Amino acid sequence: MANKIEVKDLLEAGVHFGHLTRKWNPNMAPYIYMERNGIHVINLYKTAAKLEEANEALKKIAQSGRKILFVATKKQAKDIVSDKVSKVNMPYITERWPGGMLTNFVTIRKAVKKMAAIDRMKKDGTFLTLSKKERLQVDRLRAKLEKNLGSISDMTRLPGALFIVDTMREHIAVKEAIKLKIPIFAMADTNSDPRLLDYIIPSNDDASKSIEAILTHVTDAIAEGLAERKSEKQSTKEGKEAASKKAEAPAAPKKEEVAAESATKSEGSTSAE
Repeated sequence: MANKIEVKDLLEAGVHFGHLTRKWNPNMAPYIYMERNGIHVINLYKTAAKLEEANEALKKIAQSGRKILFVATKKQAKDIVSDKVSKVNMPYITERWPGGMLTNFVTIRKAVKKMAAIDRMKKDGTFLTLSKKERLQVDRLRAKLEKNLGSISDMTRLPGALFIVDTMREHIAVKEAIKLKIPIFAMADTNSDPRLLDYIIPSNDDASKSIEAILTHVTDAIAEGLAERKSEKQSTKEGKEAASKKAEAPAAPKKEEVAAESATKSEGSTSAE
């Protein structure tokens, strides 16, 4: 069971700190508790409720076997996202968002295949037949592809959802997801537009403690969904094996067949007498 969301824990992580009041988006008003020293304070009770709602949806997506792509290119979120998300085996982008990542996914997949082709060259010895200059160029290309696309190398189709840290910074990702009708989950600060999101988690998207607190709950919910999926697959497998063994086992003789066999034996013994 995922950890229970406590408002006290969110408060200690600084999830309630919003942006300066002059930088706010009026559409975030329902999620703002008050203003203090020129800074908006987020209503953490609403944050907890929205986080619970988002977690339930993310758990179902993970349980269905679809991937959730995490996007966080800001410095304070990179390491947290790569650490937390890699543990639940989900793809993530922590470097620059590649334009057309979703809307031109075929081209992105070609780049990922190029990376795999270079790896094959190194394994089968083809790489060593290249000149020193060519090897250097190939290594540079491989390093560049790994940096930008390494974390999505296993994503063979469009994700089932996007999870974004700071929608203002990742506005291109938001636009692409909207165009393709991919559900958007996001940590949204007081300067964000919640109308663009399917699941909003009103929270401080600048502080590393806040990002870690939210990501911990989110990845726990995803892990729970993956565990349930694994359990369901195991149960289905065991059910099929049991059915297969039952089908292979010799059928027990029916009562009529046993009676007929007994009558035949009885007639045989009478004739012998």
